[in-house]
Amino acid sequence: MLAATLVILCGTLSAPGEPPALHSGEIGAEGFRCVVGDNEQWDDQHGAGYNGVFLMDMPGMTSIPFVPQYAGLNLEHYFDLGPRSEDNSIFFEPRRAPMAFTRLDDHTVELHQPTSPHYGVESWSRFEVNTPGRVDLRFRCVPRKPDLEGGMLGVFWASYINAPMDKSVYFLAAGATLDKPVWVQYCTQGHNRDSTVCAENDLREFAFQGKKDTLYSNISPLRYGVPFFYGNHGDHVLIYIFEPDALIRFSHSPSGGGPTPAKDGYNPAWDFQYLIPGYETGKEYGFRMRLVCKAWKDRADVLAEVRACLKEMGGDR
Repeated sequence: MLAATLVILCGTLSAPGEPPALHSGEIGAEGFRCVVGDNEQWDDQHGAGYNGVFLMDMPGMTSIPFVPQYAGLNLEHYFDLGPRSEDNSIFFEPRRAPMAFTRLDDHTVELHQPTSPHYGVESWSRFEVNTPGRVDLRFRCVPRKPDLEGGMLGVFWASYINAPMDKSVYFLAAGATLDKPVWVQYCTQGHNRDSTVCAENDLREFAFQGKKDTLYSNISPLRYGVPFFYGNHGDHVLIYIFEPDALIRFSHSPSGGGPTPAKDGYNPAWDFQYLIPGYETGKEYGFRMRLVCKAWKDRADVLAEVRACLKEMGGDR
């Protein structure tokens, strides 16, 4: 197991006599550790401006999966069909707007972001670990702003992967099933090039305005057949599994995680997005997903994890 990482629970000023507000905390089970935090600074490496899973560590792991300065399952963007804003406080609004961290129990924490200033989205991200290596995320949001461009709200998450030998993610092709898998290797040639993969039944063609200078507005000709993807990190695998009824798209960047520690290449970003076309203000939307981190065995083991999770979610295929 990796040497224990010093966990600094950052605080803010509180009323006299009240304890400082916590901004991060550890959840886990049977030796599996997962640190989740809001947008405040966590330690000397991990600065402010990122949220989600800061650290995953477990027995036998030789290298942490997420870039230490950044995060995984990081709530990165809200977007509509309008052009990308040049103002990064808008483009990265979920990373910049205040969040509140709450510990619900030893296995569960939640990040709440009040209504954001530009896109007008209130959100709750609940992270739970009851089984080693399995992080369950339940995301809920309420759009408050009625006039988002094109009547569509998009929500985008990024996971910055720490110097994997293989930058690719893998998923099942359109028409494939868990019983009859046909695998696709997906590694984009450059940032913002063919960077988003839609589901086989996702036939929507959104008219994004302006230059195609975002991951979510650059659509790959590839399609996925089952709502999951995986990638290898060292001798471990990360499997991202999504609730079948949610409108989820996969995204990839070969360089989104910045330079590798050795400065001999770039860290990829293994991303995804949740789309809400024709949203209604004041209505709650959301989905569930699971991130599995475990020692790599083979693809049959990946499919077994996916099948078990989808069965829990009511969508075994």
